[in-house]
Amino acid sequence: MNDYEFGNFLFDLRKRAELSQSELALQLGVTNKAVSKWENGKAKPSTETLRKLASLFGISVETLLEKKKGCRVVEITKIVITGGPCAGKTTGMTWIQNHFEKLGYTVLFVPETATELISGGVAPWTCGSNAEFQKCLMKLQLEKEAVFEQAASTMAVSKVLIVCDRGVLDNKAYMSALDFAATVSALDGNEVEFRDNYDAVFHMVTAAKGAEQFYTTENNAARTETPEQAAELDDKLIAAWTGHPHLRIIENSAGFEEKLKKLIAEIAAFLGEPEPFEIERKFLIEYPDVEKLEKLPNCQRVEIIQTYLTTPDGEESRVRQRGADGHYIYMQTTKKKVSDVKRVEVERRLTKDEYLRLLMDADPECRPIRKTRYCLTYDNQYFEIDLYPFWEHQAIVEIELRDEAEEIRFPEELHVIREVTEEDAFKNASLARKR
Repeated sequence: MNDYEFGNFLFDLRKRAELSQSELALQLGVTNKAVSKWENGKAKPSTETLRKLASLFGISVETLLEKKKGCRVVEITKIVITGGPCAGKTTGMTWIQNHFEKLGYTVLFVPETATELISGGVAPWTCGSNAEFQKCLMKLQLEKEAVFEQAASTMAVSKVLIVCDRGVLDNKAYMSALDFAATVSALDGNEVEFRDNYDAVFHMVTAAKGAEQFYTTENNAARTETPEQAAELDDKLIAAWTGHPHLRIIENSAGFEEKLKKLIAEIAAFLGEPEPFEIERKFLIEYPDVEKLEKLPNCQRVEIIQTYLTTPDGEESRVRQRGADGHYIYMQTTKKKVSDVKRVEVERRLTKDEYLRLLMDADPECRPIRKTRYCLTYDNQYFEIDLYPFWEHQAIVEIELRDEAEEIRFPEELHVIREVTEEDAFKNASLARKR
């Protein structure tokens, strides 16, 4: 949920002053990314920065404060639909539009950038190298998404769903680790920021895995992969997105229509339509072989600091810093229990300033929980393995489900001791409680 009135106001002021974002940032002593986030409604400047802005543009601080406080709120959600070749994304987009427009969403689609470029003559085999092509692709993808978000902010609607036909992290599957790192750096970003900038990611498995008789290259001129290459690429794409806070994999276990129904159900569950239920099961496991986990291509390490806030009875609210290698995102989660395995959960993205302000409401009876999480995809399921610094011989693995009766297939790297979903002693809130 982003605030755009202030951003649009600042954008107009900057344009009238004939300043670029970089030039304004230099005069304010901030980064051009900070200015971009203010104008896109993803963050707001501090009061001290507002004073500098007022002086620079010759307006009163009070005017800026009123704009900052009185922002029109537009709920914008940006998701990625990705997947291996011939996964059904095109049909899936039609289903998404038909379903969620009926629920009151304005649905916008960011077209697949690779297909646009290749169809226009820009391809790995026409550019100087594949790395150069991927750099062009990622830059255009980011620009397109910014345009769609800016356009969404001007619409007189309450809920906008931006659906990206593939996202920036898809490119990781087509590049060496070294080339990807160099490209991310050249684009003045980092992997955590690019990956977690999307609210959710839904991966549709290629027909080459489980529905081989339907695999074809005839419906996409940019598709050239054999079924074997498609299956391999599918695995790489899943690995590229592993580590995202909300990754769901839509497999080919039933017919194509059932696959599309599951896609719609997963998106609806994420959006909280009709209600934001979370179905989670938790298991106590033996302490895993960390060195082995880190060598797996489908496993990603994440650092988490989780702080519980003072809340009314019957509610649980926490803020979380999540990321790796000095790059983080910030979230607030509020939960209400419905049953032993089902809860109503509402989650929202925070700016760093909002996160720091909420830390002032930390529950004095709880200590912050620090943990290392390994996100592991296996057999189209998404496991989160939490290692705590105060445990040497055991750990926790969690998995979110859409159906309470859904079968769980554990990878061989995990040795389950027992299920602890209903045991309060293994809940993060209990582990945080001071004794």
